[in-house]
Amino acid sequence: MADLVEFKKHPVDTLRVGKGFSLAEADPDATPGYKGNKADGQTILAELDGALAELQEKLFAVSRFGGKKRLLLILQGMDTAGKGGIVNHVMATMDPQGVQFKAFKAPTEEEKSYDFLWRIEREVPGAGMVGIFDRSHYEDVLIHRVHNWASPDELKRRYRAINEFEARQTEAGTKIIKVMLNISKDEQKTRLLARLDNPAKHWKYSSNDLKERAFWGDYMGAYQAAFDETNTEAAPWHVVPANKKWYARIAVQQLVLGAMSEMKLEWPKAEFDVPIERELVDRS
Repeated sequence: MADLVEFKKHPVDTLRVGKGFSLAEADPDATPGYKGNKADGQTILAELDGALAELQEKLFAVSRFGGKKRLLLILQGMDTAGKGGIVNHVMATMDPQGVQFKAFKAPTEEEKSYDFLWRIEREVPGAGMVGIFDRSHYEDVLIHRVHNWASPDELKRRYRAINEFEARQTEAGTKIIKVMLNISKDEQKTRLLARLDNPAKHWKYSSNDLKERAFWGDYMGAYQAAFDETNTEAAPWHVVPANKKWYARIAVQQLVLGAMSEMKLEWPKAEFDVPIERELVDRS
């Protein structure tokens, strides 16, 4: 197995947003706690996939016998930050029957007629499930703050509503992992140009990406405000440097593994006499 000691300190500790955290001072090129290179990181990803798959199966199995635990991974970040790549990797290691994935786009007219959390609450993972949100309820405090679509008082209400919502989820047995993939403006430019240079990636490009890019500084301020207002003990934020895609992937993998390990999952005990059932099978 690859030398996992290369993570000198677990991402849960190195990437967690703490008191006085400043996004402006966070280096998107960094690899906190990790001294290996890209090849080492890819090896670790592959070697730990099995551990992640086993934990997910345990989580799902326990729920078949009344277990209430579930996990929700929330991924936020600017366009091209790598959310899709992380989703693809995490989902590829897991049994699809135990995964609930939702990519939140601009709300529909029906969704706009309700409070902003209405569409979110409909997608929370059930018992035994791993839920993955590609963007989330945080869009309703990020883009609304940037474009002044919500008043300061309404934004404060939404921050409170988010904290209450996440607290309810935690009380119901949900382990929440909130991740902001932090890329630099220069790296986003490189990735946008790469999409334009590759016909196979044109479908991923939108001129709207360029429009939102013009508000980069405002978005960074909006993310800082979200961290300040919604970084709670029950649902803390983790800011993952994402200029190096391979590092972001192993960091998120470690966060998910850590969260599932904390659940202390065990295989459900058989509700039948195993020796007797073996004998019956042998006779069949």
